[in-house]
This record gives sequence, C-alpha cells and structure tokens, in this order.
Amino acid sequence: MEKIVILTGAGISAESGLRTFRDAGGLWEGHRVEDVATPEAFARDPALVHQFYNLRRANAAGARPNAAHAALATLEAAGRYQVLLVTQNVDDLHERAGSQNVIHMHGSLAGALCVACGHRWPAPAAMAPADPCPACNARATRPDIVWFGEMPYRMDEIWQALRAADLFVSIGTSGQVYPAAAFVQDAARAGVRTLELNLEPSAGARSFDAARHGPASRVVPDWVSQMLEDS
Repeated sequence: MEKIVILTGAGISAESGLRTFRDAGGLWEGHRVEDVATPEAFARDPALVHQFYNLRRANAAGARPNAAHAALATLEAAGRYQVLLVTQNVDDLHERAGSQNVIHMHGSLAGALCVACGHRWPAPAAMAPADPCPACNARATRPDIVWFGEMPYRMDEIWQALRAADLFVSIGTSGQVYPAAAFVQDAARAGVRTLELNLEPSAGARSFDAARHGPASRVVPDWVSQMLEDS
C-alpha cells in the first residue's frame, strides 16, 4: 500500500475562520510572539499567556472543519493509501473531520501540561496560573503547546515516516517554520515524490516536484478526488 505523509499548516484552517500564524506586521493575533509563545513569556507573565490561549481555544471550539479537512479524512478512510497527517496546527479540526492518524507536532489547544512533573491531561475551556496539576498538585500548569525555542513533538517518528513514504504532500504552510520547512528536502533526498498544495507558492516551493495553487477548500478535494480515481 502506498504511503503518504501529509503536512498541514495554518492555511488549511484559515477557511474555517482561524487566523493564520502571523499577519504581515509580524504579530500573532495582536501580540508579539515573544510575549505569548515562548517559555520566557510564560515565566514572565503566565496570566497573559493563559488569556491568549484561552481565547485561541474558544475560537477553535467555535470553528468547523472545511472541505479540505473533510477530503483528507476521506482519503484516509478509503483505505487505499496509508495516510499519516502531521499538522503544525494546534486545533482539532482534522480529528473532528474524521481523520484518525494525526500527529500534532506543535501540541494541541485541547491539552494541558504540568511544568513540574510532566503530567498531561485534557485542558479545560479556560486555564489560569493558579490551576493545580491533577497529578502532583503543583501550580505549574501550561497549555500543551510547543513554543518557540522548544522541540516539536514526536520528531523521530515523523522523520522515519517521511523517509519511508512514497509521497509527501505539504498543504497550507509558509515554508518558513523549521523543522517542518525542511521536510520537503529530507523527503527528496530519500527519493520520495513531493507535492505542494498552497494558496500561493511557499518559501520552499522550488523544492517540490509539483504544485497546485489555490484555496485549500478547492485544491485539496480536487487532489483527493484524483488520487481516489487513480487508485
């Protein structure tokens, strides 16, 4: 069975009403990245960081999967390919669309993490600095999100799957955030076919074997339909 590794970024969730990672001014939903998405920011002002992620959690809960999410779930459910979804997104729209084999390399808004003992549990709708860890009772809880300066999750597993794939597809990514931005070069070195599906050419567009450009809700379902017709 042909193996497909699919990387998704903010562009796939943008049509569900979730803002892309950073706007043209370098801000992230009105905040400097350094103020809300680093371990140093959390140590300096945990209340601000929790407030920011509480808002993002509420926004994600109110969003709905779009046609691109649904198409990827259909591709996996068809059973004709072995599909692994690796997402940079912290929302759960892939899962809510029906995808089963998903790795959240940057963590998830749905998770909470204890800095003191490493325990993980489902996050409540709103988190606060005074929340105790259910395992050790320490008041050191944070969103289970990979911040700048931290290592993304399950990277050994991702690299192994990428190099063993027959096809690597990148959807809705800027091609500027590492290590995900290096996936296409790593796949190419392993002889894996590569395809970009994006609103416009990404920073790494020249590294792909082929590309289709346009809104994710159009180009992803079109590509999935072709894959299922050809299989």
